[in-house]
Amino acid sequence: MSPTPASTVTFRSLLRRFRGNRRGSAVVEFALLAPMFFALLFAIVETALMFLATQVLETVTQDAARLVFTGRMQTQQLTNSQLQACPLQPGNQQGQFKCLLTSLIPALFDPNQIYVDVQRYNAFAAITINSQINGGAFVNNMQYNPGGPGDIVVVRVFYQWPLFVTGLGYNITNLSGNKRLLVATVAFQNEPY
Repeated sequence: MSPTPASTVTFRSLLRRFRGNRRGSAVVEFALLAPMFFALLFAIVETALMFLATQVLETVTQDAARLVFTGRMQTQQLTNSQLQACPLQPGNQQGQFKCLLTSLIPALFDPNQIYVDVQRYNAFAAITINSQINGGAFVNNMQYNPGGPGDIVVVRVFYQWPLFVTGLGYNITNLSGNKRLLVATVAFQNEPY
């Protein structure tokens, strides 16, 4: 039996063979790029959902503000289906308006997290819109004053939208707890009802 021949493989030749071998390179490249790709993909999807939610909130706010604009909220000239869905509780017209607004909203939102602010002004130049964010916290000082015929009214609706992709370097939060405050605003002059 002859002795085993000495291995002539050196580290340099192993390195050269490793560099020259292309099998499995796609797997390694995918493993390196996949986290960034999925982070970007999830950020795009989350941003699109947030923009969709903002648009839905704007549309619902305009539809509900029409009840104030036409004087139907102030005079309680609501349809039977509206009154059945949201009966008037004495002294709680604000609750009824919020109920009517949330009945227009699809399953995209949690109705308990919607805040409605309705304020009357003497002139369009007198309108002041205050920020509802103070140090990352939501300021809940909602009022309800739908005004009378010919009054200037601003209806604002707020929703704290939860964000999930903030830990991957894409952070568009403006509230604590990984949330972004979505705001829909409608300003108008009431009809002479």
